[in-house]
Amino acid sequence: MAAIREKAQLMSASEIDRTLVRLAHEVLEKTEDLDKLAFIGIRRRGVPMAQRLAAKIEAIEGRKIPVGILDINLYRDDLSTVGQQPVVSNTDIQFPVTGMDIVLMDDVLYTGRTIRAALDALFDQGRPARVQLLVLIDRGHRELPIEARYVGRMVQTTSKEIIEVKFNEVDGVEKVMLVELVD
Repeated sequence: MAAIREKAQLMSASEIDRTLVRLAHEVLEKTEDLDKLAFIGIRRRGVPMAQRLAAKIEAIEGRKIPVGILDINLYRDDLSTVGQQPVVSNTDIQFPVTGMDIVLMDDVLYTGRTIRAALDALFDQGRPARVQLLVLIDRGHRELPIEARYVGRMVQTTSKEIIEVKFNEVDGVEKVMLVELVD
């Protein structure tokens, strides 16, 4: 297994928070009917993003936005390379997705394959009126025609570089790092 080396910290905790505030405002500006708006976080780090953005919108608008959790492990196209027994967590969506304006959230957009799997998993739950993608980091290198409507930050990377997003809820620390695979 290749080792990794830290190259740079791209975002601090306060920069992540400011970016999420901006993204919450962007979502509000581009949403016609808040009654149809719902957030779905892709399990693991998309979930705290969805929860935080819902809390920010509640603070701004005084209304709750429903938040769901989507597990995509069984929808991945690389399932055979992930391991003998993939770890499957629960999808937890406590509202009907049919007819809703869904903002699907993940931490990093890279090849687009995670989002493709998430769309398959989401449409198994119902037929939303609209699905938009929100990501904290877009690092390019797309293999599928997937584009985020809401992007926290664009970061150009090489194929040897990796973006590591760390959230307190998952990792016990809050930052975004650029790391590099070393031989």
